[in-house]
Amino acid sequence: MEGPVEVVGDDGTLYTSRRFTAAICTCRRTRTYPWCDTSHRRRVKPARAADDEPEKKTDDPEKAHNTRTTDETRTMDNKTDGAA
Repeated sequence: MEGPVEVVGDDGTLYTSRRFTAAICTCRRTRTYPWCDTSHRRRVKPARAADDEPEKKTDDPEKAHNTRTTDETRTMDNKTDGAA
């Protein structure tokens, strides 16, 4: 919002910002409520479980598109299409 800004809190308190631009906090993590101090950016993300690990990326296009296991590839390589 462009300032100056006046905000009435839940308890009826009048907050005034004379700054040129003011940001109102909606996450309530700020230390300067009702004004945003970007505390929401410092949130720590919970650790992922081993099952949630994303697949590793590779620069090798052949490996990136191959989703078969070694056993599946070996089995498919030994099959014939009937033409000899």
